[in-house]
Amino acid sequence: MATAVDASKNRPSDARNREVVFPEGRDPQRGNLETPINASPLVKWYINALPAYRPGHTPFRRGLEIGMAHGYWLFGPFAKLGPLRDTANANLAGLLATLSFVVILTGCLSLYGNSNPPQPHVTVTTPNPPDAFRSKEGWNGFASAFLIGGVGGAVVAYFLTSNWGLIQNLFG
Repeated sequence: MATAVDASKNRPSDARNREVVFPEGRDPQRGNLETPINASPLVKWYINALPAYRPGHTPFRRGLEIGMAHGYWLFGPFAKLGPLRDTANANLAGLLATLSFVVILTGCLSLYGNSNPPQPHVTVTTPNPPDAFRSKEGWNGFASAFLIGGVGGAVVAYFLTSNWGLIQNLFG
């Protein structure tokens, strides 16, 4: 077995001798790696299509879209897995818990934005980071929109789950 491994070290056609992880830009001083995952076109497309990295949006629009998604999907675990899940007020308890959590997350975003965070930097996956997160005003606009979107997403999820029977009767 050991002789087979030693013999394969000199064959470039052996898959074990192919390098797949390189320093970013082939510069070992950068401190980041290009792997088959983070350097693939599919992953680059997906990451750059997310609201935080999508080009041409204001910080308010980014925060609104991210907040709506978080408010909507955070409602489910609080309502359906919370301690009041088997009661008549489970959806209301889930809504209140989600709203509380969105307020806490907004506070965390505001604190981070006011702590003079580091500037976004270029990576293999995000070659053009947005300018929205380069200032305190950008972070505060993002945080306020996150609050509005989070509250809106949670309320929409609450009304959908509370009126699910009515919705089924209308369309089904």
